[in-house]
Amino acid sequence: MAKQHYKLTKLEIMLRILFITVGAALVSVALEIFLVPNKIIDGGIVGVSIMVSHFTGLPLGVFLFLLNVPFLVIGYKQIGKTFALSTLYGVSVMSIGTTLLHPVDPLTYSTFLAPVIGGVILGIGVGLVIRFGGSLDGTEIIAILLSKKLPFSVGEVVMFFNLFILGSAGFVFSWDSAMYSLIAYYIAFKMIDVTLEGFDESKSVWIISDEAKEIGEAIMSRLGRGVTFLNGEGGFTGGTKRVIFCVITRLEEAKMKSIVQELDPSAFLAVGNIHDVKGGRFKKRDIH
Repeated sequence: MAKQHYKLTKLEIMLRILFITVGAALVSVALEIFLVPNKIIDGGIVGVSIMVSHFTGLPLGVFLFLLNVPFLVIGYKQIGKTFALSTLYGVSVMSIGTTLLHPVDPLTYSTFLAPVIGGVILGIGVGLVIRFGGSLDGTEIIAILLSKKLPFSVGEVVMFFNLFILGSAGFVFSWDSAMYSLIAYYIAFKMIDVTLEGFDESKSVWIISDEAKEIGEAIMSRLGRGVTFLNGEGGFTGGTKRVIFCVITRLEEAKMKSIVQELDPSAFLAVGNIHDVKGGRFKKRDIH
């Protein structure tokens, strides 16, 4: 018997609505108060909407909504009902927000502050919307559909679209605007990561060592992290290997490496990024 589809609780729905509203509102502020008045664009449908709005003289919010909705309809089966509705709500809030903020004077015309502050606010806003189950741009939906027919990944298709759109700013506005747009886009991209992962970015650690027991005990006692011991087999030697797995934060990586170096300088150590950690005993004890 198939498992019943998980339904969001009322609290989860309220939190989703709240944070998608806040995120979309922040994006509206970034666009109308910092980026658009300085002829700086974003990637994706937002960038296209800014350029079309510039040519037609019509409000940006109109195109943010009209250009996104068709892709939501097309990709409805690909992205699911909950995600589609969350995205539609986020796009609607963003469109209304930019329309309401359009008459407001920009806070700066500085070619340094506008892309930097605008990019930071934009990235936080987009990150909040993504973190709580929505999106503000139909480009990813296009990429999902095209990636099934083309020999490119979703990320590669999105990157191609964004480079083309950001480069177009050079013809529509100026090449200075195109370069400032790239700066804003890069900053926003990094802030999305920070918003999704937090400053305490989690990392997975794999250690293969003949001193696995001592290293594991040191990690638990000195770093305050739980560890899991796994049994492995050497591919070349065929011998049994003890493998340690644990999850730490970015700030604990240096101490982890020093513990391994101290107890077994020849140990194999692999550290990788993790986007999310849930369950288990990830809450740590004090380091000493």
